Amino acid sequence: MLNTQKIAFIGAGSMAEAIIGGLITEQLIDPKQVIATNNANEKRLQELEEKYGIQTTANNETAIQNADIVVLAMKPKHLTEAAEQINAFISDQLIISVLAGISTSYIEESIGKSISVIRAMPNTSAKVGASATSLCKGRFAYDEHIQKASSLFSAIGTVTILSEEKMDAVTGVAGSGPAFFYYFVEAIENAALEAGLTENETKELIAQTLTGAARRLRNTDKSARELYMEVMSPAGTTEAAFEVLENHNVKEHVKNSVLRAIERSQELGATPAPFTSVNKQ
Repeated sequence: MLNTQKIAFIGAGSMAEAIIGGLITEQLIDPKQVIATNNANEKRLQELEEKYGIQTTANNETAIQNADIVVLAMKPKHLTEAAEQINAFISDQLIISVLAGISTSYIEESIGKSISVIRAMPNTSAKVGASATSLCKGRFAYDEHIQKASSLFSAIGTVTILSEEKMDAVTGVAGSGPAFFYYFVEAIENAALEAGLTENETKELIAQTLTGAARRLRNTDKSARELYMEVMSPAGTTEAAFEVLENHNVKEHVKNSVLRAIERSQELGATPAPFTSVNKQ
């Protein structure tokens, strides 16, 4: 489905690169069918062109004119300006937005046409073909559009189709989720290094431990609590570690962090920041 599609990315930040990298690594699209635009950072475009062999341009209009799929991947605050630049060139292209917190209706209104919009929330694990992506469709999108978007994002991980009211929760849980895990890994790394392990030893041990834990979680009906309780033994090392976590109310802090991410997604959707100029993407 994708091998004949031309895809334009408006915005060339980390999420755009994650998707581009995933598609090309999985050999699901020819790099020459991809074009990315960033009208303020020529060096960034050069990096992507050299790394992936894609086309780049500093002109949004040029990027979308021959595109079948347009991926909105700029920062949310730059949507209004980008919409003004491209609306005259939008006709029957599929619009896929990866903008955190921005609803399909807001995009439809910004572009000012009855366009097919799919809202997507992937995460940066797309770079290794392991994104957890959720999709929902706008008022003028049909099943064929959600199928096309699903085909695109299935190339870089798993896909879940949801109603739009759940997308802010997805943003907090899956969109921000990798950062939470990396944050905890950093703390474990610091402890391991302090205890005498080398950087290479630490990285290998932690990466394999995370991989195994993720596989265990996916392949069992047991809850996360049941799984961590399995690791504990009375007066053992894990129980001692959990005493520290419980004494500092870590679980509640983590929950509140996720809820704050969800709340921030809702804030972005309620009041997208006005643009001044597109300085960063």
